[in-house]
Amino acid sequence: MARTILAGEPSPGAIAQRLGQALGTQFRWTDGLAKRYAEKFARGTRPRMKTVVAFLTSDATFNAAFARSKVKPAFVDRFASPPAMLPVRAAAQWAIPAIETEGALAAWLHTSPEELEWFADLRSFGARNCQEKLRHYHYRLLAKPSGSVRLIEAPKQRMKQLQRAILAGILERIPTHDAAHGFVKGRSIKTFAAAHTGKRVVLRMDLRDFFPSIRRARVQALFRTAGYPERVADLLGGLCTTASPRSVFSAKHYSSLEFRADPLALFQAWQTCAIPHLPQGAPTSPAIANLCAHRADCRLAGLAREAGAVYTRYADDLAFSGGEKFERCAERIAVHAAAIVLEEGFEVNHRKTRIMRRGVRQYLAGVVANDRVNVVRVDFDGLKATLTNCVRHGPASQNRDGHTNFRAHLAGRVSFVAMVNPQKGAKLRRIFEQIAWVEEP
Repeated sequence: MARTILAGEPSPGAIAQRLGQALGTQFRWTDGLAKRYAEKFARGTRPRMKTVVAFLTSDATFNAAFARSKVKPAFVDRFASPPAMLPVRAAAQWAIPAIETEGALAAWLHTSPEELEWFADLRSFGARNCQEKLRHYHYRLLAKPSGSVRLIEAPKQRMKQLQRAILAGILERIPTHDAAHGFVKGRSIKTFAAAHTGKRVVLRMDLRDFFPSIRRARVQALFRTAGYPERVADLLGGLCTTASPRSVFSAKHYSSLEFRADPLALFQAWQTCAIPHLPQGAPTSPAIANLCAHRADCRLAGLAREAGAVYTRYADDLAFSGGEKFERCAERIAVHAAAIVLEEGFEVNHRKTRIMRRGVRQYLAGVVANDRVNVVRVDFDGLKATLTNCVRHGPASQNRDGHTNFRAHLAGRVSFVAMVNPQKGAKLRRIFEQIAWVEEP
């Protein structure tokens, strides 16, 4: 019965119909039960089967009805029947592979069930293991000038192979919201900012700890929503999330930080990353983050439409823009947007919220969006000066930050400028090509 209720969308009419099918007839009390179920689960993520069973067994009307009946609810159907794909209505058209058992998942990933269990690490043994060679990730702490801390968790080769298979075979086949521009094919920072050019006022907001705030349970719920049985969804969620060892935040790593981090910020970062979360550095994390933010994007886009504005998101950067109508309510929209974000499991970094009118530089995700998308003048001039000095004095004299591959670093910065402004990018590329690079023996 629980399996029957889980199939499809949690609307009262559909639930009542499926209850009637499961019971063999329609009772008067099933409409009330269906309404209570929809009220509890309609706005949340797709529940686990044990959660549905707990709801049914705690419902007084349901228990009273079956106490008077000779028919007993089939709560054990999870064990009596084989697992099957049960996508919600919106996910029924997704072109994702049907994987119904743990063995099928291991075969799809070209690994063994034992290795699959080891890499999924559903009990977070890796977070308690002090031996670096037994961990699935490489860790690097970065301190921001503000004193906050960012942890980069780069998967090792085998884990990265598994995650890339999940990304290509499942995640990239699930459509993202039109407002999401980060890490989506055919979209970029330029398309993110282009929607806000020439606008009277632009509202910029930032999400705090975007990747770490998405927990393993939420990722597993995403895969259940796609239709995967609980065991398969749990393993997929385990492969895409991790819990960081406490030793990563030890004094040895802390003393090597480029900027002096606030000890409280370091402790808060450890508290956040100690819980299984999306790792910043895994190939699957951006796609999963976009999918987990889908409902937030829907609500924020609707909020923008009501205010006569446009909404886009690039990873953790949110942007709203509009004309006179939006200008009159921009402050209220910022408050309502922060409330929506909080309800959807994220948090706004209020210190980075900005309302930018046409008289100032409207800055979004590293580019300017006043009249057209363009690079920041100071950044362009600084990069041009660095490239010119590399030509005159050699690249070693300009590598003040000690980049291991300074050539690739500069090439990436030039490519970014060329993406935003092709004319300026062409000027920088001509200078870059004049640099005499010394090949290491």
